[in-house]
Amino acid sequence: MQVLSRENMVEAWKRVKANQGSAGVDGLTIEQTVEYLKTQWPRIRQEILDGVYRPQAVRRVEIPKPTGGVRELGIPTVTDRLIQQALLQVLQPRIDPTFSEFSYGFRPGRSAHDAVRQAQRYAQDGYQVVVDVDLEKFFDRVNHDILMDRLAKRIDDKAVLRLIRRYLEAGVMLNGVVVARDDGTPQGGPLSPLLANVLLDDVDRVLTRRGHRFARYADDLCATSAKGRGGLNVCNCLIDEGGPLGTGWQEQVLNHLRRLRPKALVVSTEGKSLGRTRSCDWQEEDRKGTTDDMSKA
Repeated sequence: MQVLSRENMVEAWKRVKANQGSAGVDGLTIEQTVEYLKTQWPRIRQEILDGVYRPQAVRRVEIPKPTGGVRELGIPTVTDRLIQQALLQVLQPRIDPTFSEFSYGFRPGRSAHDAVRQAQRYAQDGYQVVVDVDLEKFFDRVNHDILMDRLAKRIDDKAVLRLIRRYLEAGVMLNGVVVARDDGTPQGGPLSPLLANVLLDDVDRVLTRRGHRFARYADDLCATSAKGRGGLNVCNCLIDEGGPLGTGWQEQVLNHLRRLRPKALVVSTEGKSLGRTRSCDWQEEDRKGTTDDMSKA
């Protein structure tokens, strides 16, 4: 397995060590993990190769948001951060080139500033209506089955897919108790941003196919239009296509979308509000309500 090659693991450890970070549920720091792996790494490596390795639960941490509320992070153990980083180094060069040129979040050589500059170019070209789409608690609601389906189309190695699935299903430590996790990919591990981009790539493909101009940074999406009606079309195209996590009206996708509850704020570049969609149940009455709101703009 290329992931476990000595060269890849050495580079992964350099990245993990440079990023520092706190201990996971095992309480081991970077320095303590060095000593731990001196004796335990041969066993862990063989367990990964045999397909029986079980990642430890992540430690939940709450970070206050500037706008209020908290952002929940899941901190893996240093050992699991090492393995995730090794996976990332092998998978990202293969998967990242398949993403949209208008996706900017957590990608090599791209930044939030690039996304802002792209949005500014749209405005300069006359696209004066901005649709700010928010996928509420996206990372907490990622459907594991849909994500694994998308990964299987990009990754041939079943052992790698099995290991990723184990990381998705690793529990969360809350008040000393490990709680099982059936969905979500907690922010905090090296692999999480890449997995999110794999799933959100469906959003980019839908918007591109419909000819919309957009810039996306992780789960923050800004689409532009020359008219208010075009802003409505951006919202509706995601509904018509089955939304950001699949194409077509498959039941599992619909169930997932109902839980994501996408919302959108439509404004002009001068700051004038042109309407706001409600937290959407993806039902016809909600679409009608959105149409009524937008038609008044």
